[in-house]
Amino acid sequence: MDVKTDRQSEQEQAAAARAAERTGERQAKIALLRKPGGIAEADEPSRVATRIDRLGRYYPDVRPVSPAAIAAGDPAAMTAAGAILERIVLTDDLLGVGYLEGGVTASAAVGRVNIRNAQGRLVGYGTGSLVSPDLLLTNHHVLPDAEAAGFSLIEFDYQDGIDGLPRPVRAFALDPDRFFAADRALDFALVAVRATADELRPFGFNRLIGSEGKAIVGDFVTIVQHPGGGKKQVALRENRVVDVLDDFLHYETDTEPGSSGSPVFNDQWEIVALHHASVPAAGHAEYGGYLNEGIRVSKLLKFLREQSFAPAQRALLDQLATRPERAQPAAGNGASGASPVLTLSMPFDIRLRAEPVAGRIDPDYSNREGYDPAFLPGHVVPLPGLSDALLPLAAINRQATGEPRYVLPYHHFSVVMHRERRLAMFTAVNIDGRTSRALRREADHWSLDPRVAVTEQVGEEIYRDNPLDRGHLVRRLDPAWGATEAIAQLGNDDTFHFTNCSPQHKDFNQNKTTWAGLEDYVLNNADTFDLKVSVVTGPVLAADDDRYRGVQLPRQFWKVVAMVKADGTLSATAYLLSQEELIRGLEAATEFDYGAYRTYQVPVRRIAELTGLSFGELPDADPLERQESTGEVREIGGPADLVL
Repeated sequence: MDVKTDRQSEQEQAAAARAAERTGERQAKIALLRKPGGIAEADEPSRVATRIDRLGRYYPDVRPVSPAAIAAGDPAAMTAAGAILERIVLTDDLLGVGYLEGGVTASAAVGRVNIRNAQGRLVGYGTGSLVSPDLLLTNHHVLPDAEAAGFSLIEFDYQDGIDGLPRPVRAFALDPDRFFAADRALDFALVAVRATADELRPFGFNRLIGSEGKAIVGDFVTIVQHPGGGKKQVALRENRVVDVLDDFLHYETDTEPGSSGSPVFNDQWEIVALHHASVPAAGHAEYGGYLNEGIRVSKLLKFLREQSFAPAQRALLDQLATRPERAQPAAGNGASGASPVLTLSMPFDIRLRAEPVAGRIDPDYSNREGYDPAFLPGHVVPLPGLSDALLPLAAINRQATGEPRYVLPYHHFSVVMHRERRLAMFTAVNIDGRTSRALRREADHWSLDPRVAVTEQVGEEIYRDNPLDRGHLVRRLDPAWGATEAIAQLGNDDTFHFTNCSPQHKDFNQNKTTWAGLEDYVLNNADTFDLKVSVVTGPVLAADDDRYRGVQLPRQFWKVVAMVKADGTLSATAYLLSQEELIRGLEAATEFDYGAYRTYQVPVRRIAELTGLSFGELPDADPLERQESTGEVREIGGPADLVL
């Protein structure tokens, strides 16, 4: 049974109006998809470039393509973009079998919504999906308010098994008193399920990702649904995105009433939209004259971030950033006992397990809290301030929701980029020695940050076929801490952004252990209270740095390390990796002699002079400032040489 409500009719009328208004643009995009390489032209250049960058998180051989070059119609860029998208997106229906394995896991979290009235009478059906350990997502026209949700149920496993027999259905009441949020214009409802964690764990959940780049015109989508309120079905392949609007996606696929509230997946099993309407579309007989519309996930998450919630509800909403604990097949698929973590053999990693795959960056940037100025007990150490000359040179975080907009937050650290030099001005990381974890290093997989323009960060192009290394500014293990290994892994993986990378000659640091291990020296060889330090690191971006492949290569690097000593006082020390002749006057060298580099301790104020950054009260906490010779420079060979 499925009863069309006035609310659903209203949504369909609005969707039909949008479809009619966009007929010309949509037909032009479909025509482009039919020509070789046309998929690179069928959507906005920035969106195409972001999609390619996102695919690079799943396919290690994918290289970013400049959106400016795509916008300019540069032949090499268009050829490269078209080749990547045709190889990965337009697959002629040939996919790794892992696509099906991933679908089994993703579909387990999808259930049939039983819409009931106050008398307990069934009045209709919809589809919903778990998107966190507690929360279910469906349409507003399915569950328009908390009262309707309180009367309704969600059923999981209403489907046939591989033996053709029905699986045992598990039904749960909804719990709008614990959480309910909805919006009529975006046609979504998010509600808590009245069940324990153990009861819901077998079904997993499909995490919502706010980042751009999940789908462009030409991408295929898959919808897991309960059409007409019937058993769970999947609309596979030949289901293309044909238009991208500000708040909605338009796509071809087969749906019926009862499919409202279904998750719309891309080929990497990321939810790209919430399905809500199927409407007539004139001039499109090739897909039955109908067009489907879904609400973009990024818009749903943006709406939720802008609302006010009570602390308990906010805590549930924060779980949207949580990774699924386990990918388990649901009961009745022939498995017995506890299901192992699903491991997939495919060209991409579907990311359906609690422990993120090493070297695979979390694609949802909305959950990064970044560097914490209040991390050190009893003291506040803010990010360095930018001089008037540096402020206009800071790259802007395009997803920033607060000030300053130039800060890029990651897990346990932050970065500020120089948009002209395309390298970091500085990075700032909090290190917790009590909960740090020595994670094994997997094969490196570096990614551009989609929050910064591609033209404002140095990517893989400078490192190919030469002796340059990708030098971490925030060390890989510095942010790798937390209550669980999964949390630590998030920080570890985030260090593999090109924004945290600076080109360094492979022979750049002969005494590498001394420089790279400074944070460990402070934690392990000083009376550091609570085993916490905050470290700010960066290159010295000198005007006459050597230029290579259009990028000026920094010749010096610096660190400022802040800690709280056992007596509660703050200590801040500064270090410079430089050539000996550079140290004497902190002047530019005439030659780039990589072999002559040494690590030195210098006053914090000297780093401020070199960089144009201000470090607040840290110079006052510098032990070198309290010595007779405030200009003292000390070469560091080991822990005994540190003045803390």
